[in-house]
Amino acid sequence: MYTDGDIDSAVRAGIMPPATASAFRDFVAGQRHAPLVDEEHFRLITGFNDIFVTIAAVLLLVAVAWIGNAVPVPRIPEGPNALSPALVAATAWGLAEYFTRRRRMALPSILLLLAFSIGTFLALAFAIGTLLPMPAEGADRTVALVGAFAAALTAFATWLHWRRFHVPITVAAGTLAGVALAIALLLAAMPIAGGALYAVLLMAGLAVFAFAMHWDMSDPTRTTRRADVAFWLHLLAAPLIVHPIFALLGLLDGGASIGEAGVVIALYVAMGLVAIAVDRRALLVSALAYVLYALSTLFREFGAVSLNIALTALVIGSALLLLSAFWSAVRNSVLEVVPPTLRQRLPHGNRPADTASA
Repeated sequence: MYTDGDIDSAVRAGIMPPATASAFRDFVAGQRHAPLVDEEHFRLITGFNDIFVTIAAVLLLVAVAWIGNAVPVPRIPEGPNALSPALVAATAWGLAEYFTRRRRMALPSILLLLAFSIGTFLALAFAIGTLLPMPAEGADRTVALVGAFAAALTAFATWLHWRRFHVPITVAAGTLAGVALAIALLLAAMPIAGGALYAVLLMAGLAVFAFAMHWDMSDPTRTTRRADVAFWLHLLAAPLIVHPIFALLGLLDGGASIGEAGVVIALYVAMGLVAIAVDRRALLVSALAYVLYALSTLFREFGAVSLNIALTALVIGSALLLLSAFWSAVRNSVLEVVPPTLRQRLPHGNRPADTASA
């Protein structure tokens, strides 16, 4: 199985002329009756060996964490052991030297990056928490400061990982660490109520979405690694945007009126238009659970108590399948109302004669 990245590598190595690569992509797009850019490709599995290596890596990382947790080290009484996640992070980096840097395996690289990032954050948080005494008063502020220190150092560690391995999801992991740093510093500076925290998360989500669009707009034909980076950033931004919006609407309180359900559906349609315009489906997927709940509420209010879930699944499933089948045509219609200056920078299906490098 050959990926878009493999074709780009062949072009850079001089094995395939750029015009041939472009013609091949256009041919595949014609066979699928949709522009390749609309397929929203990202590299996940290149073969069953990816799954095999991933399973083996999970077993090894679990074993390393277990052994590290059994080693006696200084810690908070009955607190977590910083050595265990530190060993996981170190092991993940070591495995990435072969399976990511040399073998360029997609799924194991994603797993190892996540293990490295999470292990680094937990190791730093546990170690700093051990060094800093927990005061009797103001413990919440101390916890926030510990999280801020750990998030800042984790962001730096993911930057080093990106410089070494260039795994696309690394940018999203570093961005998440940056978001955690900003929120932790805010919590350390002042107490924030639940509603205000949701507003902060919403602003963070919009900032991450803007960052994702920066990467997307730098590669409108989606032929380089930048498109993969943008994919993971959109996947991060979507829940940061969607969850706070519906939480602020009160949808998480255990009930929804007909008016609230209507607002949710209207917001989902608006998010769908944005998702279609930028050619990213993450917003639609992230908000799916909320709109399913809202629509089932509407069917229940109108008397379809026993079939409300079935009718909801029928409506939403049919709508999403139709949208998928006619995605390109619908997107062309949506782009007609987008200002030309912005439309030129959005992803499009017409590929240039040459392929850019990541």
